[in-house]
Amino acid sequence: MIKEKQMKQFEISTDSNCDLYFDEIKQMGIYVGHLNYTLDNGKEFLDLKDDFKEYSQYVDFYNKLRKGYVAKTSILSLQAHVDLFTEMAKNGVKTALHIAQSKGLSPTIDNANQAIEIVKEKYPDINYVAIQSNTTTMGEGMLVRVATKMRDEGKSLEETKNYIESIKNHVQHIVMVDDLLYLKRGGRIGAAQAVFGTMLGVKPIIEFNMEGKLEIVRKERGTRKAFMSIVNEFKSHTLNKDFPYAVIVHTDNTKDATELQKLVEEQTGVKPELRIMGPIIGAHVGPNAVALAFISNEDRPQ
Repeated sequence: MIKEKQMKQFEISTDSNCDLYFDEIKQMGIYVGHLNYTLDNGKEFLDLKDDFKEYSQYVDFYNKLRKGYVAKTSILSLQAHVDLFTEMAKNGVKTALHIAQSKGLSPTIDNANQAIEIVKEKYPDINYVAIQSNTTTMGEGMLVRVATKMRDEGKSLEETKNYIESIKNHVQHIVMVDDLLYLKRGGRIGAAQAVFGTMLGVKPIIEFNMEGKLEIVRKERGTRKAFMSIVNEFKSHTLNKDFPYAVIVHTDNTKDATELQKLVEEQTGVKPELRIMGPIIGAHVGPNAVALAFISNEDRPQ
């Protein structure tokens, strides 16, 4: 028997921090507000948008960082949210769930909520609800995938919103940073730590806490030890049975990402999807980082 396709009760929007690819966004039928960033090497200044359409654009971004370009990012502005929600309203979208980046990283959710009220002045019959994801990059992307699947199954906005709220602190991220310089620029470690840590081959492991903030939880000597610690932590969790997503996202480091994928599969039988990270969060962790993200049944550490 052919299963009838459910009628959608709402639409979905998000910001480009979710790191979904261009083709996926089109296929999922979602709306995305694209962030801006700049690249500057002292001779050339580039004002760019996080709207890559080809894999080569991701690689080019990380190669520019390797060549000395400094990337600066900004949050999705109030006006960008107004433009996004206005486009949706003009397209006849009456009901929508907007999933924003973690408030622990930026006040993006505040811009979203304010923009909804502004757009309501012209389109008073819209019902747009914004929630912050307590995550970013593919953690946020996985929540958007969950919401899209629930939308396509005919679930209501309220049911989907409540479920996303219930699992967002079950989204685990275990990130290995390769170059401590980028953490130093972000103020997460001092200059001395960055210099000596790099010399000693120290690989910081970063995770999200319950407040949606990134913090260094431990430091490992060398990539292999870092990967084993990531695998062991993954083994301490159980995957969400309804959405057993596991993703390895990297900043143009396919070699190490593939090695971690192999280790995870050998140790657990789970083969995570491989993806490349977008420029907004990639600017803060730098090239060659590798992260494992998944939706578990357990809360994050406090």
